[in-house]
Amino acid sequence: HVQLVESGGGSVQAGGSLRLSCSASGLSFSSRCVGWFRQAPGKEREGVASIADTSSTDYAGSVKGRFTISLDNAKSTVFLQMNSLRPDDTAMYYCAAHVERISPYLRLTGREYKYWGQGTQVTVS
Repeated sequence: HVQLVESGGGSVQAGGSLRLSCSASGLSFSSRCVGWFRQAPGKEREGVASIADTSSTDYAGSVKGRFTISLDNAKSTVFLQMNSLRPDDTAMYYCAAHVERISPYLRLTGREYKYWGQGTQVTVS
């Protein structure tokens, strides 16, 4: 019984910061593929950031330099630090995890991830 639970969303002014957290039960993020995705109304889901093998990261071009994905020391929580937030960052944010390796070319597509959280809303104004 695997569950992923996101937290940390909310409303923030443009230029502000938020840190999202995703806690896992039933699995560890160690040596696994973990990603953050977002979806705004009327738009396709897009990959935001991913981390594989606890160190290899990838970011969407729109967030590179502003967002950082990381793991806690126990590898039980994945974070998404979001700085310099803009209104177009407004979306529902989801974390996802996969127990097996995912090709680097697919880590931000979301199609290969087995486990998904329910999401946390981020609104930037």
